[in-house]
Amino acid sequence: MTDAEATPIHRALGLTDSELDDIVSILGREPNRLELSMFSVMWSEHCSYKSSRIHLKRLPTSGEGVLVGPGENAGVMDVGDGIAAAIRIESHNHPSYIEPYQGAATGAGGILRDIFTMGARPIALMDPLRFGPLDDPRSRWVAEGVVSGISGYGNSVGVPTVGGETVFDACYQGNPLVNVLCLGTLPVERLVLAKATGVGNLAVLLGSSTGRDGIGGVSVLASAGFDEGSEDKRPAVQVGDPFEEKRLIEACLSLLDAGLVVGIQDLGGAGLTCAASETAANGKMGMDFDVSAVPRREDGMEPFEVMTSESQERMLAIVTPEGLDEVMRLCAKWEVQATVVGRVTEPVDGVGRLRIVDGFDGEVLADVPAASLHDDAPLYDRPREAPADRAERAAAAPAAPVDPTATLLALVYDTTWVSSQYDHQLFLNTVEGPGGNAVVLRLKHPTTGGDTGRGLAITTDGNHRWCAVDPRLGTRLTLAESVLNLACVGARPIAVVNCLNFGNPEHPEVMWQLSEAVDGLAEGCGSFGLPVIGGNVSLYNESKGTNIDPTPVIGVLGVVDQLTERPPTVRQSDGDVLVLVGDALDGPEPSLAGSAAAWLAGDKGGALPELDAPAHSRVVDLVRSLVADRQLRGVHDVSSGGLAVALAELAVRGGVGTTVDSVPSSAHLFAELPGRVVAAVGADRVDAVLTAAADAGVPAVVIGRAGGDRFTVSGAAGALVDVGLDELTGTWRDRLPHALGEGNVQG
Repeated sequence: MTDAEATPIHRALGLTDSELDDIVSILGREPNRLELSMFSVMWSEHCSYKSSRIHLKRLPTSGEGVLVGPGENAGVMDVGDGIAAAIRIESHNHPSYIEPYQGAATGAGGILRDIFTMGARPIALMDPLRFGPLDDPRSRWVAEGVVSGISGYGNSVGVPTVGGETVFDACYQGNPLVNVLCLGTLPVERLVLAKATGVGNLAVLLGSSTGRDGIGGVSVLASAGFDEGSEDKRPAVQVGDPFEEKRLIEACLSLLDAGLVVGIQDLGGAGLTCAASETAANGKMGMDFDVSAVPRREDGMEPFEVMTSESQERMLAIVTPEGLDEVMRLCAKWEVQATVVGRVTEPVDGVGRLRIVDGFDGEVLADVPAASLHDDAPLYDRPREAPADRAERAAAAPAAPVDPTATLLALVYDTTWVSSQYDHQLFLNTVEGPGGNAVVLRLKHPTTGGDTGRGLAITTDGNHRWCAVDPRLGTRLTLAESVLNLACVGARPIAVVNCLNFGNPEHPEVMWQLSEAVDGLAEGCGSFGLPVIGGNVSLYNESKGTNIDPTPVIGVLGVVDQLTERPPTVRQSDGDVLVLVGDALDGPEPSLAGSAAAWLAGDKGGALPELDAPAHSRVVDLVRSLVADRQLRGVHDVSSGGLAVALAELAVRGGVGTTVDSVPSSAHLFAELPGRVVAAVGADRVDAVLTAAADAGVPAVVIGRAGGDRFTVSGAAGALVDVGLDELTGTWRDRLPHALGEGNVQG
């Protein structure tokens, strides 16, 4: 007998013995193979959040303007003028390691469907990415494929990729993070939810035929760690078709505009099983689902394969029988395949049942309570334990760099080279794109296309170094950075989405990290008055028994109330006066804990600087008002790399040297203290800026000027950094293109 023959089928499908017992109790009998397959994908970590739901309940999810919060395909905010904004962030980490191009491409495709499922037209993508070190060939191959996949899909489907992050660190060497955010807009009245209501209404499958690609897909890949056999999982990675997705977008929005859709659900994780059960359960109804009617592109597919396939570019729409002919006509217009595959049924004894049938009058192949696939999924309060050496690590304060010039040159690289592979000007809405403090888009009415004179701003931020040192405070600091990024483009934040990337939840230290990060996000949202309207949890991010550093990625949506010109960007001009806002550089030696400079030196201990939320909010309000009043010619928040990298990026993007003469030490230069920005100010506006800061109770100090062809920083201790602008610019500009194929990314 082989090992495969000896393994019980439920275990082979990823279900535990106790989970099988629960299924037997729910059904009152032993499940068959199809039913087991359906429960296995729906009760997977990726689909059920069985290790994280107990913690996510602590996040604030309501607030002014919230139309849809967590639990639907995307969160939706009312942004005024009869317009709503739909936003979602998801992960496609594990598939992108196995097959980088298709893993990333289908990640983009899936997040697009989450948005137009709500009735919104997708208007922008962002891609927070994390890979292993640049000197690792496999990591470079993964990075090239991921960037090419996002580019190939987003550019082809016609949605701009407008920003994101690109981080390289050894902790991601065997487990990259590919997070994708999508933003869309819709007229408020077009909002539709994933509900099946009305006995006799029909479930219509729209889009691509179903194949064996993606069977078990993300629900399997995201529910286990990687090992040497991970290449064997390659068949579970889906294959995307962006041109089919484009037709599907237009067909679905046409159906919604015509009022033909009762409810709609995209087919992502768990495929048809998820879409059918979720729409039925949300509507408190049942559904008969005819598996034989599903169009297939491969012969001999078993019912369990059809129901769990994650083939891409598919939607399930609930429509009335009376509207079916018009549904078919509109789908034919857009050359989108449409097939009736289900009927909404009356609950039996108050229970809506999902029956998988071979023809509506044929054999019943599976019969389960629809809600059991969702509501009855396991909920685990897994053991949590702080690291045993936590106090010891906190006491090990990192030393300041002894060669600040070399440290700076090691830290600078232009991540917008990655974004140059994408078209970020599709729709011509992008006011501030890749490389700025945050993305700014014109807010146009989704029906008329008219410009409202306002803007939407989005940013994504994560910092694994901060969160490795202290996941609770690190997450609060990450959110604070996002809020300040929005202020730098004149936007006020209105909502948060999150992608929580962590290691193996069966490790108590990982669950402690997750719990702490959730509490940190909840505390931060409370401080800044922000609701969490959606998110994603990606667990089992480990390779060969080593977990990634905790990496919560925070996306924040903001509104620019008056967008009459482009906000100041990360740039300085000759003669600008450089003002540090939020810090007078007169305090004690700052902590370098969690800083990029400390990580570079291998120092991973110490205690993070505390976040003074009221003081941070004062800086945020001041910067936003300075931007709105057009007082600044350039601005950059101080974050990764500290003051050194912020100053360097202003210089290289502006093409003008820098002379700073008031930085006390290299620790002040590289510390990543919260709540600081560098403002490039015209000489005639300096007094006004300093007065505004004093009136707001915010410290501010002139630290230098822009000009010349060198980048120099000095202080009481003498010269700290002295490098030619050409050398600094060349290092910043060329590092990624030279590492990743000389600017020609190949998947």
